[in-house]
Amino acid sequence: MLYVKNLKKSYTVGKNIYPVLKGVSLSVAKGEFAAVMGPSGSGKSTLLNCISCYIPFDEGHIALGGQELKGLDEAGLAKVRNEKLGFVFQDFMLLDGLTIRENILVPRIIQGKADRSAEALADRLLRLFGITHIAGKYPAEVSGGERQRTAVARSLINRPLMILADEPTGNLDSRSSRTVIESFENARNQMGATIFMVTHDSFSASFCDKVILLKDGRIYRQLSNSGNQKQFHNILLDAVGEMSQDENEMEVL
Repeated sequence: MLYVKNLKKSYTVGKNIYPVLKGVSLSVAKGEFAAVMGPSGSGKSTLLNCISCYIPFDEGHIALGGQELKGLDEAGLAKVRNEKLGFVFQDFMLLDGLTIRENILVPRIIQGKADRSAEALADRLLRLFGITHIAGKYPAEVSGGERQRTAVARSLINRPLMILADEPTGNLDSRSSRTVIESFENARNQMGATIFMVTHDSFSASFCDKVILLKDGRIYRQLSNSGNQKQFHNILLDAVGEMSQDENEMEVL
């Protein structure tokens, strides 16, 4: 589904060049729920922005659903963003003047394809994520967890190849975070969704099939979930602790 090979990205500030991604290679299979974790400055957001076609990369390859993204013109990149990717942001990005149901339909409205099939899918998503009871309410009238579940539903209305989620539980309490992660699990299990999530939260990541640890622009470790969430959470905590310890030792040296 998603293949990233030897991805490199640098930023230039004045005469200085700052490498952020230093040869990242990874893959996410169809129907897989994967997460990327790492300290601030590790390159997580840059990686997500390269995959989402919002910023160009310097070297390497990104293929989504068999389509190579490098070399696409702006129209081609926009087509990928609009038709093949769904997005979930930390700040929800819902439109205050629209109801919850209307917010879910926004991508189809923009495309001029808000037909009966789109409305039927919106109603299915409302049921799937347990937000039918707030379908006629506005974002300001519902909880943060309900707003984020709405955002997850909206990301699926175009039946994208992949959902990209940027710190989707960052502004939520633990209970709301759990319901949002359950929404992703439902999307994967009942709709075959493929999800690539950037997160700092090891608890949320412990529900993923795979977690990629990123450090200083390189992959530090890749960890697979055997199916025991509690055990995987402990493995993640140990790995993150080791990564932090290695970083502290480098600073001492």
